Amino acid sequence: MASNFAYKNTRDFKFILKEWLPLEKVLSYPRFKENYGVEDVDMILDTVLKMTKDIVEPTSDDGEINPIKFENGQVIISPTVPPVYKKLQSEGWGCSNNDTSEGAVVLPQVMMFPLWEMFSAANPAFVPPFLAMAQGSTMLINELAPEDIKDKFLPKMFAGDYTGTMCLTEPQAGSDVGEISSKAFPTDDPRVFKIKGQKIFISNGDNDFAENIVHLFLARVDGALPGTRGISLFVVPKYWINDDGSMEFNDVIATGIEHKMGMHGNPTVSLSFGDENHCRGYLLGKNPLENEGKGDGMSLMFKMMNEERLVCGILSISVIANAYYNAKDYARQRIQGTPFTNPKKGRVPIIEHEDIKRGLLRCKAIGEACRAMTYRGYYNIDVNHWDPDPEERKKADDELSMIIPLAKAYCSEISWDLVGTEAIQIYGGYGYVSDYPCEKLARDTKINTLYEGTTYIQAMDLVGRKWNMEKGTVFARWMQGIKDFYEANKNHPEFIKEFAQLGKAITAYAEIKQSMGEFAQDKDRMGLIPTYAKRVLMVTAELLGGKMLLEQAILADQKAKELGEEHYDYKFYKGKILSARYYLLNEVPHVANLAEIMKLADTSVLDIDDECFNY
Repeated sequence: MASNFAYKNTRDFKFILKEWLPLEKVLSYPRFKENYGVEDVDMILDTVLKMTKDIVEPTSDDGEINPIKFENGQVIISPTVPPVYKKLQSEGWGCSNNDTSEGAVVLPQVMMFPLWEMFSAANPAFVPPFLAMAQGSTMLINELAPEDIKDKFLPKMFAGDYTGTMCLTEPQAGSDVGEISSKAFPTDDPRVFKIKGQKIFISNGDNDFAENIVHLFLARVDGALPGTRGISLFVVPKYWINDDGSMEFNDVIATGIEHKMGMHGNPTVSLSFGDENHCRGYLLGKNPLENEGKGDGMSLMFKMMNEERLVCGILSISVIANAYYNAKDYARQRIQGTPFTNPKKGRVPIIEHEDIKRGLLRCKAIGEACRAMTYRGYYNIDVNHWDPDPEERKKADDELSMIIPLAKAYCSEISWDLVGTEAIQIYGGYGYVSDYPCEKLARDTKINTLYEGTTYIQAMDLVGRKWNMEKGTVFARWMQGIKDFYEANKNHPEFIKEFAQLGKAITAYAEIKQSMGEFAQDKDRMGLIPTYAKRVLMVTAELLGGKMLLEQAILADQKAKELGEEHYDYKFYKGKILSARYYLLNEVPHVANLAEIMKLADTSVLDIDDECFNY
């Protein structure tokens, strides 16, 4: 097999954490200040880089050689995975970072998720079902459950003995969660409900190594309101834990696994709950029977879903970066063709050909833009959780709200694009075969566009909800931050053209919003809002990515001048400058292009009927 974890260094992580983001602010919070300082960043990153190569990378090919199996009602995991999962959890690199108990030594999220990016790059099928599901489920239990329920599950989950899931999807409902049919029935204990229902596409829904699997399960309490308003959230373990610590089967069974395009080491499981009427779950949140039939399960589950959406950004970045690093290494080794501008030079490594360098630079620039917006999101999570100032927490939460759909949808869509149209292409025919890593990376990354809501769902969240939060004031403040940065730096002598493109994009974005507003007022063209929504999301991310890469380029330009061309770090900073230049002059102009397209208000999508698709 050909999996290859091609990260050679952690330099861009160090730039983000030590030079671009104000990490000192996060590390000054009481939660972290006794345990970590900025000086610890290099050691943590470099240690985990080596560990990832040594122990996580081998699990990737194992997932292809020994893919997930379903035999005699049991899901069987690739054999290299369980010990790696246990090691990462027990050593503090997994969901134990959610441990809020006194004395717990944990990393800020903005320092933890570069580690997860490396884990995911080494094996894209490892983080989503194992680390990410445990992370989200422990976060919700820790935040919402009473102490006795926490005590039953969290210590074992933090240690890696138990795993966790998020159970939303059902065959008849799909993304329309309000149509779920799973039911919950009251018992004599007001916290415990009988559970009955089926779920599909459940990452790590079953495995053959955990002592218990803790499902965060959406169901409608019998008698609650229809639709999403009546949905509640439950903790439903595979094995019920009695008060004396004994365990008994909780009537949760695996009924099959999905056979997927990629992610062959990721157990995606269909589950049945309560076939024998013996399944029980603990209610988290309000009892709808005491709340006019209203459940708060969706709002509670969105706490987990939003964090998982940001994880999708990490998963996508990891594939972009690993495909780029592998393609770059191949391009240096592959001798083929003569230079366009100097044929007499003879055959050269293909990295000297202009289109190869263009493809590599596009991967590098977009990957760095995705990394910037996603890690800014994790920085905001840390500030929102731990800053003592309510205004700072609110500001961070507002920015995070804007970033989440962009990091999730843009990064995942562009990952599929970059691996398929750039990295594989650099290999030529070899890119299409399994002897080389990018074929598998392409198969593995596509699911990130579908996890936690499709790109369209994220786009409608942006234009329907995020644009209108607090009557539009949240978005207006976010947009003003981009405008303020532009006005303060538009005359920077090294980046005149780049800032000119950012300025054009800011103006064009206002035109895009105006067009969407006009569509909303015209019943004949209202359908153009969902027609353009995905493209609006993509250019919103490009606008943000352009701003963030210019922030980084200004820092890099200053540092490069201080160090001089002979310094070992000079090429890193030069690369940051050229990444920003490429992105601003080649990707950000998409914003102005979309503004012009939307002025045409083409209604062909609205005018075509389904029978026209027969020909």
